[in-house]
Amino acid sequence: MGTKMLHGRKRRPTHPGAILREIVLPEIGMNQGEFAAWLGVSRRTVNELLQERRPVTVDMAHRLARALKTSPEVWLNMQQAVDIWDALDRYEHQYQAIKTIARKHAA
Repeated sequence: MGTKMLHGRKRRPTHPGAILREIVLPEIGMNQGEFAAWLGVSRRTVNELLQERRPVTVDMAHRLARALKTSPEVWLNMQQAVDIWDALDRYEHQYQAIKTIARKHAA
């Protein structure tokens, strides 16, 4: 991404899976399999999320919020920040080619 910035950030926002992997699971003392069972999802689903290969969906945000006494918005906002950064990184040249639509003056 070079010198590009998004909302004042010079680096990609932290994926929610990294938060779960590095902070949450060690703090609650669960492994991936136990956490998956607690959430009612497959171990593969949790593993892909922790490895940042799967996004937090609305369903997963509700599950995480319920299990961890947070809100779905916490997890969705983290995911949205990553998604916006990734889209800008991937498509910025296309976005820059889009011209602003001039608004007509009200009569």
